Amino acid sequence: MTSFDVGIVGLGAMGSMAALELARRGRRVIGFDRFRPPHPFGSSHGKSRIIREAYFEHPQYVPLVRRAYDRWRELERDSGLPLLLPTGGLMIGPLDGTLVAGARRSAEQHGLPYEVLGASLVRERFPIFEPGEGEVGLWEPRAGVLYPEVAVESALRLAQAAGAELRYEEPVLSWSGGEAITLRTAAGHWRVERVILAAGAWMAGGLARRELPLRVARQTLFWFDSAAAASVTAPERMPIFIWEWAPQRMFYGFPDLGEGVKLAIHHEGEDCDPAQVRRTVYPEEADQLRELIHSRMPRLTGALRQSTVCLYTNTPDGDFILDRHPDDPRVVLASPCSGHGFKFAPAIGEALADLIEEKPTSFDLSPFRLARFEGKPPSP
Repeated sequence: MTSFDVGIVGLGAMGSMAALELARRGRRVIGFDRFRPPHPFGSSHGKSRIIREAYFEHPQYVPLVRRAYDRWRELERDSGLPLLLPTGGLMIGPLDGTLVAGARRSAEQHGLPYEVLGASLVRERFPIFEPGEGEVGLWEPRAGVLYPEVAVESALRLAQAAGAELRYEEPVLSWSGGEAITLRTAAGHWRVERVILAAGAWMAGGLARRELPLRVARQTLFWFDSAAAASVTAPERMPIFIWEWAPQRMFYGFPDLGEGVKLAIHHEGEDCDPAQVRRTVYPEEADQLRELIHSRMPRLTGALRQSTVCLYTNTPDGDFILDRHPDDPRVVLASPCSGHGFKFAPAIGEALADLIEEKPTSFDLSPFRLARFEGKPPSP
């Protein structure tokens, strides 16, 4: 039986970055994925992802995303491909709402540059948006767009060049402990010293050999034609944005990167099984977004051009899971990210490598420990 230092189960955002980091550290790495990444069946796709620094969810994420910015630029340099497009970011909503107040708290706690713009100034600077008089915009200059498929493909290519063995369309069926850990697939058994389980939505099944408080949601993404508003939807004129249109209800979007303006509701997707998720998106599923466009982005009147399904793997509190397995510390559980994790991927890959090598991590990972859910039921 072939032996490796580290086995990685799942080669999406987190798994690909961990494979690259560990291979470059000289570890013998074998990685598995049930599909051929990058692919459209999980979370690491959709042509664009937001990166933002004034993190409304909690200030604890700011040091992690700051490190991620550095690592994204390193990956760009090493791959020779553009991965991060700065556009700035606008958080729109009530001044005391979850979104704007949370982003402001993170910015002030970490000394990040930002501006709070009144509704009229938002309309003047970014004519695509029509906020109401009770709304403001928090502007952060370093936010922008990441390209997920290119990023995952680049990380995997570089990991292979560094010596990692990557096996696609070969799901891990089970694993067991002992003197070493055995990973079982339909093609054979693999002996590894340590394991990273980074299988995204498939972590909600039995892969972890422990019940995890996870819920998988089917999220729909839409691209609208913006030809009639091209002068105000180009990346030079339209930033990435998140908009809290009702208490704790948000939609987000991107400038036109060549295929239309991409918009989506944040969370609110139906529960699903990743193995049987409904992949067809019906036109009426965009109706809620059409209503939001009509009232808040009226210059965007174009037809729906395309749509797709993305999976959010949600924890009850919306924070990540980055921790050693309670039953076997050689196994690391890696980041079901509740729909906001991609931006952190290269920094999380670095942290996972430190966990595997039993080195101190550069970040406080205590908020992401599994023990915080002890005695708590799964999210409804």
